[in-house]
Amino acid sequence: MSNIENLSTVDVSISDFVAVVTMNNPPVNAQNRQFHEDLTLVFDVLSDREDVRAVILTGAGKCFSAGADIKGRAGQKKELGDHWSHSRRVRECFYSIMECKKPVIAAINGPALGAGLAVAASADILLASEEASVGLPEINVGLLGGGRHAMRLFGHSKTRLLMLTGKRLTGAELYRLGVVEECVPSEKLMSMAMELALELASKSPVAMSLAKETLNSIEEMTLRDGYRYEQNKTGELSKTEDSREAMAAFAEKRPPVFKGR
Repeated sequence: MSNIENLSTVDVSISDFVAVVTMNNPPVNAQNRQFHEDLTLVFDVLSDREDVRAVILTGAGKCFSAGADIKGRAGQKKELGDHWSHSRRVRECFYSIMECKKPVIAAINGPALGAGLAVAASADILLASEEASVGLPEINVGLLGGGRHAMRLFGHSKTRLLMLTGKRLTGAELYRLGVVEECVPSEKLMSMAMELALELASKSPVAMSLAKETLNSIEEMTLRDGYRYEQNKTGELSKTEDSREAMAAFAEKRPPVFKGR
């Protein structure tokens, strides 16, 4: 599995064009420098792998990710430039998920707190177990962060409630709010995520990559600029073999066979 084998904080398995990425930094998948470097590397590599068309991101154990490694940072001696390099490394880790060429499903199996919420919000489609929760507890430990990522999931008041109080929302509340697509018992979470991932993997990888790139790009554009961008990408997609195959298969009432070009 090239250079994403045997990482110390992230496990990866690939089968049927689906990669399962498991954050594995016991006991709560807290995020430190190695974690950010490992996760960034994984998503950069998966972007280039032709045997991967969809990704599931989850956490080992009972936690999705409890966020920053506060215990590790508490006694750490600060050197000049540390804040800036750390901040850049964290940002790029989250961007590697958001900008991955493949669609990413977050299977939130437990608490996703602070930077863990940011990881979940960087995915494309969110599923939750009944044990899941999200929150921004930084206000209680002398930090800030994650508010802008929370704004991608929640409205004005809810984002401020989370950031200013440290309150958590359960998986059931997330489903009620429409933040996650499903909230299921823990034992059903990964099978549901896999079912969805296989559906995503059945689509044209070229169309999927362009669709995700388009969604990321138009998110903060005006309606006019965003739709123009989308129309231009549609024109780009229509020139590909996969696009012609999709149209032919539809007309001939048969399953398409995509080649990724």
